[in-house]
Amino acid sequence: MKNRKKRFIVYLFSALMALSVISCTEQQEKELKIYHGGTILTVDSDFSEVEAIVFKDNKILATGDFEAMKKNYGKNSALVNLEGKTMLPGFIDPHAHVLSFAPVRFLTENIGVTNFATTEEALAHLKKVASERPKGEWILGSGWDPSIQDGVSELTFKELNAVSTDHPVFVLNTSGHLAYVNEKTYEVAGITQDVVNPPGAEYSRDENGKLNGVIKNNVAYLPVWLANPAAATLDMTEALISLLNEFNQYGVTTTSEFALGAATQSHTEADLLFAATERDDFSARVMAYPMYTISEQWDKAGTKMYDGNDLAKIVGFKFIADGSNQGYTGLQREPYFDPEHAGEHGIAYMSVDQLKEMTEYRAGQGWHMSLHGNGDAAIDNILDVMEYLKSKGYDLSKIRPRIEHCSILHDDQIERMKELDVSASFLIGHVHYWGTVMRDKVFGPEKAMLLDRAASVEKEGVSYTLQSDFSVTEPDMLRMIQTAVERKTFKEPDFVLNPDERVSVESAIRAVTIEAAWQMMSEDIIGSLEAGKYADFVILENDPRKVDESEISEIKVLETWMNGKQVYSAE
Repeated sequence: MKNRKKRFIVYLFSALMALSVISCTEQQEKELKIYHGGTILTVDSDFSEVEAIVFKDNKILATGDFEAMKKNYGKNSALVNLEGKTMLPGFIDPHAHVLSFAPVRFLTENIGVTNFATTEEALAHLKKVASERPKGEWILGSGWDPSIQDGVSELTFKELNAVSTDHPVFVLNTSGHLAYVNEKTYEVAGITQDVVNPPGAEYSRDENGKLNGVIKNNVAYLPVWLANPAAATLDMTEALISLLNEFNQYGVTTTSEFALGAATQSHTEADLLFAATERDDFSARVMAYPMYTISEQWDKAGTKMYDGNDLAKIVGFKFIADGSNQGYTGLQREPYFDPEHAGEHGIAYMSVDQLKEMTEYRAGQGWHMSLHGNGDAAIDNILDVMEYLKSKGYDLSKIRPRIEHCSILHDDQIERMKELDVSASFLIGHVHYWGTVMRDKVFGPEKAMLLDRAASVEKEGVSYTLQSDFSVTEPDMLRMIQTAVERKTFKEPDFVLNPDERVSVESAIRAVTIEAAWQMMSEDIIGSLEAGKYADFVILENDPRKVDESEISEIKVLETWMNGKQVYSAE
């Protein structure tokens, strides 16, 4: 009797354990989700549209016909009806500065054109802010752009001393390449009249050789920015997480940092970025590019390609050949069109010899390379350097060199890009926000036609992407798609800047998904809705291909999912 009772207890225990295992298995399988009932655009090589997609945990399991997906996976799956909505791969912003500009977003007043049409209005706002703050507290502004805001062409001591002489005043140009300060700022930052210009940068002076408050290149203005106690003590992780949450609202699931180490002039920014991924609210992947200006630090730290993880990863090295076209520091073949800058060709931030030396060194270590080039002469320099690397036996298809912004392109340069396996990443906001300025002031009507030639590079088989260069523009990916398709301008909504350079909606979508993933060495894990890739996707109210071109940017982002987790909902 005792043995039978013992056997019964063992049997009962085993049965309960089996039920528990079955229950756990069913629960795990219930984590499978089948989305259906809408438009699912995979953005694979054929731009396939499928009826259903299956997700398990944080990965895509399968795509295909709804009935087939139900048959293979439906028994223990949750069915999610899209109710006619559109699913796309999560948008990828292939050139942004989320670490560099998270503090800017967190600490500054946005005095850009979306808030103030004129410089006078922008400065009046800063003056009001100063009047409400204790003496000595820094007054910070960002987003100012004299090329599209009526008023003076630069902010000098004269304009910013008028804002305040009791507060340090620091204003960042929307390009990110120029800053402007009052005299109090230089006093607090310890910048004196005998300051020496860093290589490729400048503390500008007036006609008498005296400092005037204009600073060219972040190499020069960063020490000034960091003299601000609020900037020096800011919780960078909180600022970063907050910013990524904002990006999610645009459907962005992957973004980037294209000047890693620049904000703090330290390689420890990489450690900060990697550590941030341990937080549950880390909501967008960040692909990072160490900045060449602290090259020795990266070497001492032993930094290499693919350090990090799939949430935050180092994927390439960043070089800068010139500055900003609208800031008249982009390096040009011919002088600028604007009479105020007659005879000026811009600034070479790095010489050809410097570029050769530094890129060959990184090529030898197997690095993918990103090279900032706005002006046509800067792009010439970059292509000369790539040709030099090729002559030395380096396989450029493995280096995947990409030209950042790649703003002014001639036919001969596009041909060279194809020959040298060089791709383009267009700051398409140049067309929308600055198109008329490029036409009327910066380049003139003829040369402005060479701006952001997406259709031409696509025709030649050169990969291209669309990017925000945040905080130059917002990471509004649907706005970027619309601009590439329409090429209409902000100041003259009916003016189309070179209609021959318009691309299809599908082409523009590729530019902010799979092409962006490819440029950032990550096409194996993100960029399209294909089996084995991460569950990064966006759900839109409408299909961008089915609405009027002028309404693409008005499509509502309903949900954003990254790594299998919902990181944004419009509800």
